[in-house]
Amino acid sequence: MNDYDQDPVQTTVGILGGGQLGRMLSLAGYPLGMRFRHLDPKPGAPTSSLDEQVQADYDDPEALDEFARGVDVVTYEFENVPVKSARRLQEHVDVFPPPEALEVAQDRLPEKEFFGDLGMDTAPYRRVDSRDDLNAALANLGPPAVLKTRHGGYDGKGQRIIETGADVEEAWEELGGQPLLLEGFVGYDREVSMLGVRARDGETAFYPLVENHHVQGILYASHAPAPETEPAVQRKAEEYSRRALEALDYVGVLAIEFFQVGDRLLANEMAPRVHNSGHWSIEGAETSQFENHMRAVTGLPLGLTDPVGHSALVNVLGTIPEIPSVLDIPGAHLHLYEKSPRPRRKLGHVTVRCDDEREAADRVKRLHAVLKAEEEARKSAGS
Repeated sequence: MNDYDQDPVQTTVGILGGGQLGRMLSLAGYPLGMRFRHLDPKPGAPTSSLDEQVQADYDDPEALDEFARGVDVVTYEFENVPVKSARRLQEHVDVFPPPEALEVAQDRLPEKEFFGDLGMDTAPYRRVDSRDDLNAALANLGPPAVLKTRHGGYDGKGQRIIETGADVEEAWEELGGQPLLLEGFVGYDREVSMLGVRARDGETAFYPLVENHHVQGILYASHAPAPETEPAVQRKAEEYSRRALEALDYVGVLAIEFFQVGDRLLANEMAPRVHNSGHWSIEGAETSQFENHMRAVTGLPLGLTDPVGHSALVNVLGTIPEIPSVLDIPGAHLHLYEKSPRPRRKLGHVTVRCDDEREAADRVKRLHAVLKAEEEARKSAGS
């Protein structure tokens, strides 16, 4: 018998979701000898060219039972997996992060209350179930304020800024009739995120704070480590993350987004999964968020989270750029997700990494110019 005939011991991981995050989780797990199965209702999901796909709805009980057979552990790539489905899977196989984390993250009201219970500050907020509730909340908090759906919503969806009386009518017409939350405006210095990871044995590790920039509610760019971050702020973010990880008996990567106001951190929301603001870690950290998530959920030791130089992530939105133009930039790494172009859709990302912070910033400027030129060319071709 030669080496290729031997049957290696492999861990098979079931992932709920077959999008780009599931794809990058698979790519991180292959070198560790893992195999993957994905459940996703959409045919030809981005992971389908890599792994087995069970095509079914996330709440299909028979499909869930089929999906669970033969896998050693289940995780997920997005936070809108039905909690009931995660608990059904838990009857057959370990599910990480725990369904309780999903339950907290899927409703903005319990999420805010969870942060408060752990001693984290948040923006002021009020529950809104009726138009009278909205009027009372606005009298208390503003305007300006932000009306948000409590469930669902991502990349700026399910939110309306209220600044005038006319905005109130439009916001209620669009979002009324479902559980809502009104948040008061906060004059923050910047938006940052903390990615923490916790192993099955309780070991924890934390990445450096990341500075994030959004365009129309969609994450456009992240810088890691966040420039000019005081050590005390990093320590505070790590402590907040540790509290959340321990309170949930969490396993895997957890992202918490904050508004930074001076040396204060106001918790905004959390994502019980790998996160867009951590994609830089593939090239820019000793161990990527994806590999550390796979290590955690399968019971392996965590890897180091130290940054390797300075990194900037830029999302590719709507249009795929000319690949040679991107790769001509030193230190640029392009990741495409096998998704068809459409406006505002995340089609991939580019990470630019460099040992020198100033040189990294110059390379990012070149990347912005390339992407802007591609976008203008697309608009011209479509006019």
